[in-house]
Amino acid sequence: MARIPTAGAAMDDAKTRSAIEALNHIMEIELSGVVKYTHYSLMVYGYNRIPVVSWLKGNAEESLAHAHKAGELVTLLGGHPSLKIGALLETEQHDIGDILRESLAHETGALAAYYALLKAVEGDSVLLEEYAREMIVNEELHLDEVNKMLRRPGDTAPFKV
Repeated sequence: MARIPTAGAAMDDAKTRSAIEALNHIMEIELSGVVKYTHYSLMVYGYNRIPVVSWLKGNAEESLAHAHKAGELVTLLGGHPSLKIGALLETEQHDIGDILRESLAHETGALAAYYALLKAVEGDSVLLEEYAREMIVNEELHLDEVNKMLRRPGDTAPFKV
């Protein structure tokens, strides 16, 4: 009976360790997103509170799902999921615009982490490449959504920090 290769079987030990490190970093960033978005959802006031809080809670749930998927891939590769959480900085800025700019910065960091994973596994693991590419698409769409939320009505040019 032929042996079925497992994910990462084409990767050497150094590449596998690199992929596990990248996935753990992603997991930490996504877990910090859970905390940040939950906090932000509690700090929204004003007329638009209900839809903005709903959107922020959805982002917290999505971040948790992303963290869980990254952790599953860590264990698939024989690694140990990190118990760390990425950077959490309380800026004391709770205007919706401030929250969205912080979200933009957070999502930009997450996007960079997914690109780093893609670079680390490209040509060695179709599973991890496809996962990274799918997450890059998700993060870029999310960044576009936040960017559009930061624009003034009628502005078509992308928001610049």
